[in-house]
Formats: sequence, structure tokens, C-alpha cells
Amino acid sequence: MTQQTVLFGRLPLPERRHLATALRDETVGGVLLLVATALALIVANSGLYDAYARLSSTEIGPAALHLNLPVSVWTADGLLAVFFFVAGLELKHELVVGTLSRPAQAAVPVIAALGGMVVPAALYAVINAVNGRGAPEGWGIPMATDIAFALAVLAIVGRQLPVALRAFLLTLAVVDDLGAIAVIAIFYTESISVGYLAVAVLGIIAYAVLQHRRIRNPWIYVPLVCIVWWAVHSSGVHATVAGVALGLLTRAHPDSGEALPPTERLDRILRPWSAAVCVPLFAFFAAGVHIGDTSVLSVLTTPEAVGIIVGLVIGKPLGVFGGAWLTARFTHAHLDPSLRWRDIFTVGVLAGMGFTVALFISGLAFDDRPDLLASAKLAVLAASVIAAALSALSIHGRNRYYAQLAAAEAD
Repeated sequence: MTQQTVLFGRLPLPERRHLATALRDETVGGVLLLVATALALIVANSGLYDAYARLSSTEIGPAALHLNLPVSVWTADGLLAVFFFVAGLELKHELVVGTLSRPAQAAVPVIAALGGMVVPAALYAVINAVNGRGAPEGWGIPMATDIAFALAVLAIVGRQLPVALRAFLLTLAVVDDLGAIAVIAIFYTESISVGYLAVAVLGIIAYAVLQHRRIRNPWIYVPLVCIVWWAVHSSGVHATVAGVALGLLTRAHPDSGEALPPTERLDRILRPWSAAVCVPLFAFFAAGVHIGDTSVLSVLTTPEAVGIIVGLVIGKPLGVFGGAWLTARFTHAHLDPSLRWRDIFTVGVLAGMGFTVALFISGLAFDDRPDLLASAKLAVLAASVIAAALSALSIHGRNRYYAQLAAAEAD
């Protein structure tokens, strides 16, 4: 008889510890993210808007290296590269020693994540294709999940959510980030400089060789990483791609005498900076939508805004739930007896909080169309708030049961 795979059961102790550290930093980052977003909206719609716009467009950096960039671009291209490097480290950990290292366990979260990307993108594309005034190029916006925002909501209403479901949410977000980087690299790259790209590839290969040879000297790695970032940025491919590539090439197994492998060591150093500094600063400059004399309702009823809201609020949970259920249905897998499929749907609703990466892709898709960019950003914010409210209601109905599970898990 074929042994069935149990989905979302109790995690091994080392994985629970790793997850607890990662989620704790992201939860704090989520609170700071909300504060930065609220502050950006207040400033952008107050008498400080002109000063905010001037600061955002102020150029800094060496012109000789073509890096005299606006502050807002530095937060998107530079700070988010750190965010995506941490995402690459987390993905490497999951692929080598975590939940994605076992094919039978990995199938459900990976296919659920793919469903959570494809369905929202398809809904957006259909809505904007049917409407003659729509902008189909924004289809990548509703694909992403913001783990920090989702965990901030859980910190308020879902502290007892089972660890396995939190791990599922984190895996969804990490796979989403990888999918977002692939979409950015393939579909939102206008032109490529082969020379700069060759430099970037050589730098990435050098990084991989240094990791293979167990070199740990930061005085070698820091300049090399900066060169790779600069070369990718100059090549025309978005600079954040460098972050994920380097993260995935970082060694995930500890050598003899090492307390932690490089993936976990770097994660512990950089994740707090990513969550507490990089992402909130990006949000401050990306989420400052100036409404002006236009009504919020008119902005949120454009085909682009409707596509984003429908994609995140409806498409995400349908895609995540559908991918997970269909995979379990056609494989030898079943839910842990302590959970129900409604719990998986709740995680899908939580995943509808797109935010950071959705705002980022909005800037790439509508960089030359300020009206659509403002509409897309406001729609991302609205969809994230709606998804947060719906997930809070869903979790509230199960909180007493989740508390019982948490008590049993602590024994």
C-alpha cells in the first residue's frame, strides 16, 4: 500500500526554531511597514506633498557609474535588492533543508503558490482585455504576497494560528517572490546590455566559487556583491534580480565546526535590516499616492484598479486553495487531522495582501503613466486592507480551536 503524505503536520524542532526567528523579524517589520505606509499617505495628501515629491526625486550617487539616481529609485533598486537577497536565502534554506527539500511535501505549497500567481494574473488580464480602456501590461501586479503585512495582521488577530499554516504562508510568499523576480526579469525588462550582463554573470560565478571554496571573508564578498548589483542594474535587468540569484547560490549546509551555514548566518544578520529598514523605506516612497481633487471612488473603479483588487482579493484565495486541493486530490496526500480545508482557504485570503512587491511591479508596469500608477498603487492598498479584514474575520471564527492546537503543540 502506498503511504499517504500528511499535509501541514507538526514540523521538526529545528525547522520550528528557524521559522520562529524568521516570522518574529517579519512581524516587527510588518508593523513598521504599516506605519511607513500610513505616514506616506498622510504626507502625500497634506501640505508637505511638495517637499515629499522633491525628496523622492532628489538624485544622489556617482554620475560616473550612472548611479545618480532619485531617492525613490534607490529605495526600489537598492534597498529591495536586500529584501530579495533575504528571500533568496530563505528559498535556498527551504529547498535544501526545509519544507521544499522533500518532493512529496513540496508539491502542495509550490503548486498552491503557482495557482496563487496564475489565477490573479489571469483575472486581471481578462478584466482589462474586456474593457477597451484597460492596460493589460499590469497583469503581474496582483501576483505577489507580502509576508510582513500578513504577519502584522496575524500578530493582531491570529497569534494562535498553527505553526504549519504559518510555514505554508511563508513558503507561499517565498515562491511568490521567486515568481515575481522571474516576471520582472522576463516581462518588465525593456532592453539588455550584453556587456554589463556578462560582467554580472562573471561576478555571480565568482560568488558561487567562493561559496564552494568556503571563503568567509566579508572584505571579499561585499565589493563583489556591489559589483554584481551595479552590473545587473546597468545591464537593463532590474537590480533586484541580483539579490535572488546570490541568495540562491549561498551555501545552506554547515561545515564541521560551523554553528550555522551561511544561509542562516546571513539571514540572521540581514533579515532585521530588510524588515525594519529596507522595506519600510521603500513603502514610504512607493505608497505616497497623491489623490488631489480626484475622488477615491473614481480612482478605484478604473479597469486596472478593479483587476488588481479582484486579482488579490478573489484570485489569490481561489488560486492558492485550488492549487492545494487539486494537488492533494490527485496525489497520495491528505490534511493533518487537526486542520480543515477552510484553514487553507484562510491562508489564501491572507496571501491576498500583495503590498510591497505589488507596489514595486506597479512602478515597473506604469512608470511612464502617472495616472495609472496612482490608480494601481491605491488599488494595491485597498485590496490589501480588504484581504486583511476578510482574513481577520475568518481567523476569528477559528481562534478558540487554534488556541487549543497551540496548547497541544507546546506540550
